[in-house]
Amino acid sequence: MKKIFVLLFMYLSVHSFAQVVISDSAAVDTIKKPRHWSVIAKNSVMFNQAAFSNWVGGGANNVGWLASANYNLVYENGRHLWENIIILNYGQNTTKGVGTRKTQDVLNISTNYGRQFSKSWYVSTGASLLSQFSGGFEDGNNPEAKKISNFMAPGYVNAGLGITYRPNDNLTVTLRPANGRFTFVLDKELQLTGNYGLKSDGDFFLMQIGFLGSAIYKVKLMENIEMTNTASIFSNYLENPDHMVLSYNMLLNMKINRFVSSIVTLDLMYDHNQIQKTQLKQTLGIGFAYNIDNGVKRSDRKDSQWWLKK
Repeated sequence: MKKIFVLLFMYLSVHSFAQVVISDSAAVDTIKKPRHWSVIAKNSVMFNQAAFSNWVGGGANNVGWLASANYNLVYENGRHLWENIIILNYGQNTTKGVGTRKTQDVLNISTNYGRQFSKSWYVSTGASLLSQFSGGFEDGNNPEAKKISNFMAPGYVNAGLGITYRPNDNLTVTLRPANGRFTFVLDKELQLTGNYGLKSDGDFFLMQIGFLGSAIYKVKLMENIEMTNTASIFSNYLENPDHMVLSYNMLLNMKINRFVSSIVTLDLMYDHNQIQKTQLKQTLGIGFAYNIDNGVKRSDRKDSQWWLKK
């Protein structure tokens, strides 16, 4: 009888303890604060290689690599929306008999804060920086050729006020009728060329006031295939407003499995102050990828949809 009593006591104790744990867990879930930060990140290292031996068709041994980091950090709380985008790309290719050449070089950081005044509309202000990490040269980035660009040469900084339209997580359109575009050329050698719209040789800074429009559109083409489109347009109010700066970027991410992806990029650009021709750049690579996605869909964030509470 004593043994039965002890066993019954132990059972009731364990059962009661389990109920307390479940109750405490439920309490924690109940009072847990909603997450306001959403972080989506895509990191990858791509490789390409070709080798030849007694190949009648000809060719040169080469090896290349491309590293990229693409971060989208969004804070959303009530009427507040703060979106930050960081895009870093750099790649090189080494060919036998030719040497090492740069194949990709992008430094692009932007931030935009908006306060909501309607369901999908925000009064917003923001800034962005666009440049590159290392020098660029004519003749296929040949370091022995004439230098045509460098870090912050040029470097473009945009800052202004406007409105942002963001109906969902896949589309963001920002219009800034009051925007300053600042061009920096911090390389002394390039300051003497008079490029990038500088008024005179030796200048390192150019300020323009005008209109800036930008858009980001994300679309899922198929399972594990996503496309991100980014476009912008700038027109200078004070001088030659018809000489608009146009840019477009397409990033196609084809996920093979959790750690392997193939990425295709396409860049189009026209800037009258750089060169009066359309610039084009395209890359393709396959390699290792590591993605982070703790994003909370806007449609699921009832705490941020203040208009539903009326």
